[in-house]
Amino acid sequence: MIYVGMINDRVRKVYENQNDLLKDFTKQHKVNKLVYYETATDAGMAIKREKEIKEYDREKKKRLVETINPEWIDLMDRLIK
Repeated sequence: MIYVGMINDRVRKVYENQNDLLKDFTKQHKVNKLVYYETATDAGMAIKREKEIKEYDREKKKRLVETINPEWIDLMDRLIK
């Protein structure tokens, strides 16, 4: 499964994921690895981009991930640095 979503507090999100504290979609579907992310300075633009990516089919999402992460390694620790 490739989950697309927006977060506004990356340190909190990393902590919650690493400590299995979430009871949301990501936990129910065992989404436990961050393989791609983008940053935005404006919430409106981030929401627009999220909606755009959600419209992609699975293959297009895979190609997007592989532009920065061809091995699909977990980038969660990189997100908080």
